[in-house]
Amino acid sequence: MKILVIGGGNMGKTYARSLLRAHLVKKEDLMILERQEEKAAALRLEDVGTVYTTAETCLNAADLIILAVKPQDSATLFEKLRPSTDPQQVYLSIMAGVTIASIQQGLGVEKVIRAMPNLPAQIGLGMTSYTASDAVTRIELVLVQNLLNTTGKAIYVDDEYSIDATTAISGSGPAYVLYFMEAMIEAATEMGFNESQAELLVAQTFRGAVELQMKNDLSCREWIERVSSKGGTTEAALNTFRATSVFEDIKSGARAALDRAVELGKPSV
Repeated sequence: MKILVIGGGNMGKTYARSLLRAHLVKKEDLMILERQEEKAAALRLEDVGTVYTTAETCLNAADLIILAVKPQDSATLFEKLRPSTDPQQVYLSIMAGVTIASIQQGLGVEKVIRAMPNLPAQIGLGMTSYTASDAVTRIELVLVQNLLNTTGKAIYVDDEYSIDATTAISGSGPAYVLYFMEAMIEAATEMGFNESQAELLVAQTFRGAVELQMKNDLSCREWIERVSSKGGTTEAALNTFRATSVFEDIKSGARAALDRAVELGKPSV
């Protein structure tokens, strides 16, 4: 199996490194297409596979192609790739908002998998959902599942609406968490902690809470009840959050992200 990663940016490099680290592909069977000469030269120094700057020199040799470019560059990319595509090739796209149908039409191919990873994939703690066109075989889906799992966890979903929903929850989700963390860090510094102390207090608290929830069967609600006591400090904070609708605001923010994801996926007229 020969794999071509198109795009030598952060996510492209993430997949290349993860595939090699997991021994899912040999270095000689991994190719990266990066059009910018300066970036291509830097990639060659990293020794993560064979680096090319033109599609004509590598596309035909690949069985699986990972599209890891910015979505706004998709039309130009399709135009350059289409003359060299093969109907038997499998295309895995991580371009946000670019639908399976538009990839099929743009490249003249049928086997397309659309995935939505998130930023923690860069450190092997990512969350990805993916779905596929009918032409993709079960064996090919298993291969892609294994590939995506090298960057964290991956789940298959039935339709592209669920990919948009993933964008709103886990795709944008790290920013929501960091936003909440930023508020707590600021609160800690206002209480007298220095910046370093505040960041450690908050980061370790978030890490511990997540590990606690993931390693036990209790729900988030049940853990909240365990931490809280009637008339205590936690209850005082939670009552303030409820009074200012923080819980509903978070849900509204996620819904706004979903609406925007759906809007971005609509064909332009």
